[in-house]
Amino acid sequence: MGKKILIIDDEKAIRWSLGEALKNIEYEVDDAATGTAGIKKFEDDPPDCVILDLKLPDTDGLKVLKKIKEIEQDVPVIMMTAYGEVEIAVEAIRSGAYDFLQKPFQLEKMKVSIRNALESSGMRAEIGDLRKKEREAYSFKNFIGRSAVMETVFAKIRKIGASKASTILIQGESGTGKELVARAIHECSGGANQPFLEINCAALPETLLESELFGHEKGAFTDAKFRKKGLFELAEGGTIFLDEIGEMGITLQSRLLRVIENKTFRRVGGVKDLRVNTRIIAATNRNLKRAIEEGRFRNDLYYRLQVIPLDLAALRERPEDIVPIANHFISLFNREFKKNVKKVDAKVARLLEGYRWPGNVRELKNVIERAMLLEAEDELLPEHLPPEIVQGESAPPAAGGERNIDSLYPISIEDMEKILIEKTLGESAGNKSKAARVLGISRQTLREKIKLYRIE
Repeated sequence: MGKKILIIDDEKAIRWSLGEALKNIEYEVDDAATGTAGIKKFEDDPPDCVILDLKLPDTDGLKVLKKIKEIEQDVPVIMMTAYGEVEIAVEAIRSGAYDFLQKPFQLEKMKVSIRNALESSGMRAEIGDLRKKEREAYSFKNFIGRSAVMETVFAKIRKIGASKASTILIQGESGTGKELVARAIHECSGGANQPFLEINCAALPETLLESELFGHEKGAFTDAKFRKKGLFELAEGGTIFLDEIGEMGITLQSRLLRVIENKTFRRVGGVKDLRVNTRIIAATNRNLKRAIEEGRFRNDLYYRLQVIPLDLAALRERPEDIVPIANHFISLFNREFKKNVKKVDAKVARLLEGYRWPGNVRELKNVIERAMLLEAEDELLPEHLPPEIVQGESAPPAAGGERNIDSLYPISIEDMEKILIEKTLGESAGNKSKAARVLGISRQTLREKIKLYRIE
């Protein structure tokens, strides 16, 4: 049988005729003549949809509706009445009714209302499942790390998430998991059910980034054919994640500072101030203090963002986490690739722990994925790893004068990133799409960085 419909109505003729019509289109139907009997049947075997009369011999239909919603909030209820009072219809909708039909109703209209109610309920359930999976994806069980520094990070995420902090700055090298941490903070917050919206400040020109953040009014510029809400409006009550905040232009930094200080903003081309109640999490792999000295970042914005700072350690600074993270990725890709590769053995573990990981966790993930996808069948062996990992710190200079990253420590994050991009582009024979995939960034972001570092 199909979906189950419960009809609660004191008129036997309506229960019978509507029931027969619904059975003919393969619904399973049950009915009750009183509110008390209807609630009992609902409790014993919850249906997929309820058709409920407003006037019942033993109680008010609105009271039955409220009781049903207490038992199972997501089951749609279609109300019926012969009286057609607007005030009652409004009250029914406010109490959670999906629709309100006046008797005598048209059978086709009732069928359409039931079908729409069931589809809406199914979509809500599907969205709920997706939301549950998303929350699980960013739960603490996916944070792998037994080092003291990571335990401190986990504790800070919980505290920050539960706090009223409106601005947070996450700093760390590329690939250390800044977005994952931002999402975890959001999931620990009181606004976890509200939107989490992200944007990469390096991926868009400043004018387009401004429109994306603040929205624009119709006619604000040549292509503004309609009003558009920006991320600050769409993320109301939730979190906006500004990745690579160090790449934001000075002019736009001024607008962002105003949002933080006044909790208001205007759409591009607008004259009305709009209130904003959105948590701002910014992230950067740049040395912002150096950027301030060079005039590329506002000092006042830096200190407003840095109210709650969170620094993520590079993978090389917590070597005890490398093997557990590698084994986590092996388990992940075993499921994805339908393989049964064993956890890393002692020899592979020594190689992984001896490498400097300039690309951090993202690079480790890419190494494990590539090895399992192309090489390993049931065991991860040293020959499945890239040459730079197998050769370790004793590796000779690469042909063509390529710089060995390990020989350059200590160096700045900017220089490290430039070397990594150059190396990846070389390995990808200049294919930017392929290089971007390996680096775990968008092609647009890669183009911006190539321009920034003047990479040939």
